[in-house]
Amino acid sequence: MTGYAVVIPTLARGTLADCLAALAAATGPPPERIVLVDDRPGPDAGPEALEHPLSVLGDLRERTVVLRGGGRGPAAARNTGVRAVTAPWTAFLDDDVQVGPHWCDQLVRDLAEAAPDTAGVQGVITVPLPGGRPPTDWERGTAGLARARWITADMAYRTDALKQAGGFDERFERAFREDADLALRLLDAGWRIRRGRRTTRHPVRPASRWVSLEQQRGNADDALMRRLHGPGWWAKATAPRGRIRAHAAITAAGAAALVLAAAGRRRAAAAAALGWAAGTAEFAWARIAPGPRTRDEVTTMLATSVLIPPAATWHRLSGTWRHRAAPAWREVAA
Repeated sequence: MTGYAVVIPTLARGTLADCLAALAAATGPPPERIVLVDDRPGPDAGPEALEHPLSVLGDLRERTVVLRGGGRGPAAARNTGVRAVTAPWTAFLDDDVQVGPHWCDQLVRDLAEAAPDTAGVQGVITVPLPGGRPPTDWERGTAGLARARWITADMAYRTDALKQAGGFDERFERAFREDADLALRLLDAGWRIRRGRRTTRHPVRPASRWVSLEQQRGNADDALMRRLHGPGWWAKATAPRGRIRAHAAITAAGAAALVLAAAGRRRAAAAAALGWAAGTAEFAWARIAPGPRTRDEVTTMLATSVLIPPAATWHRLSGTWRHRAAPAWREVAA
């Protein structure tokens, strides 16, 4: 069976209308249902607030329902959406993507080719980058989504497999790692996940210059992944390890320089400060070198490169503490 529903968690961003318009324009068998989960907290969430984006759906409007997520994060919002699905397959989209012109046809073909032991079929994500100049740090980070495994920007799962696995772990409150956690649980349960042929665009959305600093909250999710799946989860998920060890070393050097200076140990403080400066400079240059090197980009990279190591370290430590008693998911399943 290849019947499917589409679940889209949203914060009612300006990109939602483009997302829905692309879905409405795609050729092929339409979804049995589109479930939008408005995950904004407060009374402003709901169908009335999404009147304009819903207007672009045309004939699909009557197949669309809007649910309230309550601001509990995308994992919880997707679970809310799945509970409203009766179709054999649930296709997840993010509200800032645009499916290809033949996406519905391609999705149905992907699902029809799925073996009985295949729980999920991932779409092919493309990230358009500006021509004529190297991409910025933010653009390079977004482009990495094209290589990521199991991301819910375009991911279809058997609805029964989702429910058997208990859905997404709602302790992941950000759009980070909750997709890898679910995939690892399904794989360990004997399911397979493969890549399909349908394509979806993920444009680079505008972001503030501090977005890379805000993203450091994901280090707390990495701490939860370690608790749930063990220290080798990086290899299982083929996820980059990141620079958390280097960030911790830079932060420790900076803290040591301050403590030693306060204690009057100038020579030791200077040595620690040199270590902090060298580590920070290397990190900043690693981000500046492949970019456009405009004044604005260099300023942003210098400012955030100073702040990211302590922020990353803090979030990793706070996540480790907060999730210190989280049982491995196998223990929960047992």
